[in-house]
Amino acid sequence: MLLYIHGFNSSSQSGKAREMGDWLNQRGLGEAYVCPDLPHRPAAAMQVLDDLIASSSSPVKLIGSSLGGFYATWLAEKHDLKAILVNPCVACESKLNGLVGQTQKNWHSGDEYVFSADHVAELQAYAVAAITRPSRYLLLVETGDSVLDYREAVAYYADAEQVVLEGGDHGFTRFIDYIPAILAF
Repeated sequence: MLLYIHGFNSSSQSGKAREMGDWLNQRGLGEAYVCPDLPHRPAAAMQVLDDLIASSSSPVKLIGSSLGGFYATWLAEKHDLKAILVNPCVACESKLNGLVGQTQKNWHSGDEYVFSADHVAELQAYAVAAITRPSRYLLLVETGDSVLDYREAVAYYADAEQVVLEGGDHGFTRFIDYIPAILAF
């Protein structure tokens, strides 16, 4: 199973999630691809992801984008899985702390919720202080990401395989070009 984990306030309808699904479907590989719409609460999202991993009859590979990269890192460490991280959020529990009390809206469904201290506490429970096996990770970042500082990810995943591209943005503009490399990893 290839498990795509979308980012904060996103869904299975994100550009990268759709590009991956379309690319795989066009090549007859779509049945191995899973991209669930995750709940906004981190604990509930992780339960969905853990259940999918537990129920898979085939080896699981992870792709995580932004907050999904944060989740993928915890899951890779817990289950000894390979993970591809696309402009991942490092230390999300502190980065998102400033949103406590603010109303958030899912970009695709329009669903709204108030981001709370409970969200932050749940994120803290999934923080990985340091990765244990860098060889299980492939990091893809673009330096033009205005949401997250790519240098934090480069430092955090220092010994992992890395692709650092000049320019781009938080959406990782060249994602489709890297799908073959993602699948090869």
